[in-house]
Amino acid sequence: MGYHVVDPDDLEPEPDRPSEMRYVSEAAGMEQMGLRVYHVEPGEEIPLSGLHYHETQEEAFYVLEGELTVETPDRVYRVDRGEFFVAEPESPHRAHNDSEERTTVIGMGAPPVSDGHVYEG
Repeated sequence: MGYHVVDPDDLEPEPDRPSEMRYVSEAAGMEQMGLRVYHVEPGEEIPLSGLHYHETQEEAFYVLEGELTVETPDRVYRVDRGEFFVAEPESPHRAHNDSEERTTVIGMGAPPVSDGHVYEG
């Protein structure tokens, strides 16, 4: 058995990302799910730039504060505080902050693979 208490503020942000991202899953040694905290300033994207999709990963974003805009090929979603946005595998999406306030989001993905691909539909 294993248990962990992780304070995301104690983690270093990942470099070269379009918004501040901290890997909770890596700090806790999680192997079956990716878990991240994002602080997204106005105009910033998470986690990849542009419309993209994942071959096998299910991905969910939970908005802790602020609001998140998620574009898909079919429509634009507004995700408010306390709501989830879920993208199934092979479902193109682009998450970003269109508001004037900072947005804080918990991002989850399973399996924890880096299988993001640019969508050119």
